[in-house]
Amino acid sequence: MNRNKVAPPRAARRAVMATFFINGMALGNWFPRIPAVQEDLGLSEGELGLALLGPAVGAVATMPTIGWLIARFGSRPVTRASALTLCAALPLPALAPNLALLALALVVVGVGNGVLDVAMNTQAVAVERRYRRPIMTTFHGLFSVGSLTGGALAGVVAWRGIDVTPHLLGVAAVLVPAAIVASRWLLPADIDAGQSGPKFVRPSRTLAGLGIVAFGVLLGEGAMGDWGAVYLKDSLDTSEGLAAAGFVLFSLTMAAGRLLGDRLTLRWGPVTMVRAGGALAAVGLGLGLLVNHPIAALIGFACVGAGLSSLFPITLSAAGRIPGVPPGPALAAVSMMGYTAFLAGPPVIGFIAEVTGLRGALGVVVLLCAAAAALAGAVGRSGAVQAGATREAAPTRAPTPSSER
Repeated sequence: MNRNKVAPPRAARRAVMATFFINGMALGNWFPRIPAVQEDLGLSEGELGLALLGPAVGAVATMPTIGWLIARFGSRPVTRASALTLCAALPLPALAPNLALLALALVVVGVGNGVLDVAMNTQAVAVERRYRRPIMTTFHGLFSVGSLTGGALAGVVAWRGIDVTPHLLGVAAVLVPAAIVASRWLLPADIDAGQSGPKFVRPSRTLAGLGIVAFGVLLGEGAMGDWGAVYLKDSLDTSEGLAAAGFVLFSLTMAAGRLLGDRLTLRWGPVTMVRAGGALAAVGLGLGLLVNHPIAALIGFACVGAGLSSLFPITLSAAGRIPGVPPGPALAAVSMMGYTAFLAGPPVIGFIAEVTGLRGALGVVVLLCAAAAALAGAVGRSGAVQAGATREAAPTRAPTPSSER
């Protein structure tokens, strides 16, 4: 192969899309097998809940250093290393012989996932800049597709009675080489390594606004996953099947919204998208809770999925474009606020539910979605890609795998 030949930006774009898909596949295969791990170790719900704090703890603990790692080494090698860590660590929870080692294994999974989340989004911002039009939401759509695909695969494997250990070992055996191959076409390390500017950032007004949007969006997403089915079954007295349908409907509208999000952002602009998406989620869920009927709740969950689908990708894209701030540290700061929502959100919703009931507690999600809509101007102040941006790709291109740094 000619070492001077260069790959076009579309090769890097496909590599980032593959990385997002791999991330979703890894997590999608894990979540449905949690009950099998719980049964194998004989854990109570409280013990399992304690162990499941591991991924969030691992992710949040590494967030302060990720910006420095990317600024020092570049997002390409950090993306590759963290993707391999996540995929290789995937079978560890199934191999854990007790609660302590399960929690430790999940911390390792969280470290890999947390670093990968920031690093691959930093790559995505760099690729988006070369396209000069919104493409960030499609990347996150591939994560959703990967998650749904992984979840479906895990469901079939569990239905066939295959043990969780060979299942996750098999998934890791496929995803590790896939991650290695995909990372070969990422943009080179020097696009964001050794950049001038702070390696750690203090929240400016714009960055704080973006962080609040991320906090509200990810808490809303987490609340739908953790409490949506519980609300339908316990508060509205539905069947388990209908309760499960609430999460499926939310996930489908989330995935569809992400796959369509870039086109809509190109047409309307990021500020309008955040404002409209936050409003749709707030109004839809708010009315669904007020009506207090299963069909209304399902419509509300669908509105949350559609409304929030593009908000986090748009927020990350905006954070990576703040003038004078390297993308890695900026994305790490915003991501840390989002992961904090994942860590603190579920128990906070539960505590509020003890006082007001779950319907009142989910009202917090309505307020946070409304706050995201109100803070939509933060994505405009960052220099994000605006409506009507050119569709012409920039000439900057990535090297082929043979010239990897």
